[in-house]
Amino acid sequence: MAPMSLPNTPATGLRQGDVKLLETPIAQRLLSTPLVARMAYTGRDGAPRLIPVNFLWTGEELVVGAFAGNYKVRDLRTRPDVAVCIDTAEGLPQVLMLRGKVTLAEVDGVLPEYATIQRAGMGDEVGDAYVKAIDKPGLRMVRIGLRPTWVGVLDFQERFPAMTPEPVQAALRGEG
Repeated sequence: MAPMSLPNTPATGLRQGDVKLLETPIAQRLLSTPLVARMAYTGRDGAPRLIPVNFLWTGEELVVGAFAGNYKVRDLRTRPDVAVCIDTAEGLPQVLMLRGKVTLAEVDGVLPEYATIQRAGMGDEVGDAYVKAIDKPGLRMVRIGLRPTWVGVLDFQERFPAMTPEPVQAALRGEG
């Protein structure tokens, strides 16, 4: 097995938390792929919640659609601080972590971003049929928007967090 190279990219000099990490190839790849993200927030009872969400990246904001009146919308109105994780499981992991406060906007009918998310995940034909099936009079949705104020990237090919143990780094360089 050939040793992996550890390129010196601009991302290697950015600290965890720097929103400029959103501009890295790793972040852009994870934000543009139809992956399921996990959103963490605090419930009304003060206990943590972690839920899977489909999302759309607009270039500035991570958008999640929700049906009005559900528990997550109620809880986010009270405590808008969230953490989101988007990651891969195949090969060496790539992880994008986002934090910030969400904004909530209620709309009549199907949220346009929600329709886009469904088409991306299901394909145009099935996604369109699903959107048409739920778009009934009285439907209300909530646009959950996150403009990250903290960004973290973990990647074992292009970027190493400062706390990666030396044995792991040595193994990835093909040593030992």
